[in-house]
Amino acid sequence: MTNVSFLALGLLIIAFIFVVRAVRIVPQQTVFIIERLGKFNEQLDAGLHFLVPFIDRVAYKHSIKEVPMDVAPQTCITRDNTQVQIDGILYYQVTDPQLASYGTANYEFAIEQLAKTMLRSEAGKRELDRLLEARTEINQAVVSALDEASGAWGVKVLRYEVKDITPPESILHAMELQIKAEREKRALIARSEGQRQEAMNKAEGEQKSAVMISDGERQAAVNRAEGEAQAIKLVAEATATAIRSIAAAIQTEGGEKAIQLKVAEQYVSSFGNIAKAGNTVVVPADMGNMAGLITAAMEIVGTKKA
Repeated sequence: MTNVSFLALGLLIIAFIFVVRAVRIVPQQTVFIIERLGKFNEQLDAGLHFLVPFIDRVAYKHSIKEVPMDVAPQTCITRDNTQVQIDGILYYQVTDPQLASYGTANYEFAIEQLAKTMLRSEAGKRELDRLLEARTEINQAVVSALDEASGAWGVKVLRYEVKDITPPESILHAMELQIKAEREKRALIARSEGQRQEAMNKAEGEQKSAVMISDGERQAAVNRAEGEAQAIKLVAEATATAIRSIAAAIQTEGGEKAIQLKVAEQYVSSFGNIAKAGNTVVVPADMGNMAGLITAAMEIVGTKKA
């Protein structure tokens, strides 16, 4: 019984080992490369699979997910002989597990080295100022070169991104000074533009004010002239009305005698005013003949009427 028990136990252990080595469960998004007697036999996708124990073996395991790879910083020399530190990150995916297993000894190392080589090449084509602005172009150039070479490795490089470009401290200090000078220049330009605009606004305001004052004075002069003309017109119309009234009165009965009397009175009054003007008293030559003077004035009116 004892020997039989040990034999059964040994058979169970051997059977268990066979099962363990024969059964393979492949996780999702993973591919196993199976070799039979040292030669590629098949690739196993996700699921349950059975192998031939001690003849088949899992040689390689590949994840077919998108994998990020950090590219370590490296020193690059630009076209204007400036040393800069550039680091980045790339994303790749295994598209052909068989080629990824046998196409290269280490496709991750190959991808990283090729990415660094392309970075140095692209940096050498550009000056520092252009390099800092050309990240998109550098990314596209690296991806294009890697995609062309990695096809033989069963890997596809999806994209590459430059994370940081670090110039030397002296260059950074010079760039800071340049930026500061540029900002001060823009501030001075803005200040001068403001002063110029202020002067223009002030001159425009003074011009408009002078025009308004001139227009006001002109309108006042026009109004004054129109008022004086209106006054002259009214005086003339009043005078004409008075003359017409006098003429009409003369034509009435006794009107001629009345006008003669009025003229005689004005004649005498005017003579009196002339006599009083200045310091000299004017005396008629014949003081006793005043009645004759009045008669003469009335005869002048009569003669004018005839």
